[in-house]
Amino acid sequence: MQFTLKRVIDTHPEWLNDLKQKCYATNGCLTTVHSELGPFLNEYMYQEALQILLDERQIPYQREYYFAISYHGKKIEHKHYVDFLIDESIIVECKAVEKLCIEHRQQLWNYMRLTGKKIGILYNFGPIKGHSEHYYLDKDGTMYMF
Repeated sequence: MQFTLKRVIDTHPEWLNDLKQKCYATNGCLTTVHSELGPFLNEYMYQEALQILLDERQIPYQREYYFAISYHGKKIEHKHYVDFLIDESIIVECKAVEKLCIEHRQQLWNYMRLTGKKIGILYNFGPIKGHSEHYYLDKDGTMYMF
């Protein structure tokens, strides 16, 4: 599916503070894990550390959140998992790669579309300085960066 991509600040600046506030605690955990473990580790190590920190900070989450999709009224048997679902509303996809690419973004955007979750964070632990991208999927199918 092709997404229309826009920046929140350009089209709906009134949404920006609310979206940032919803992601504040999650962003804090992601950056803490990266700063304490450093770069160049395996993605699964970062995920385990993130799970520990979410538990310590008592932030509700589901790790490897399972979702099912159907096609022509029949359930597709392949299991689909999102790395983390935070507070029932934020999808977090963790990567540990040299650079994020369109395939990583498309994966997150499709997870958002298929689960109906409106906020997604793509976090790359790979670089020396962690890199995150934040997205909001509007009801009309427009994907916004913030």
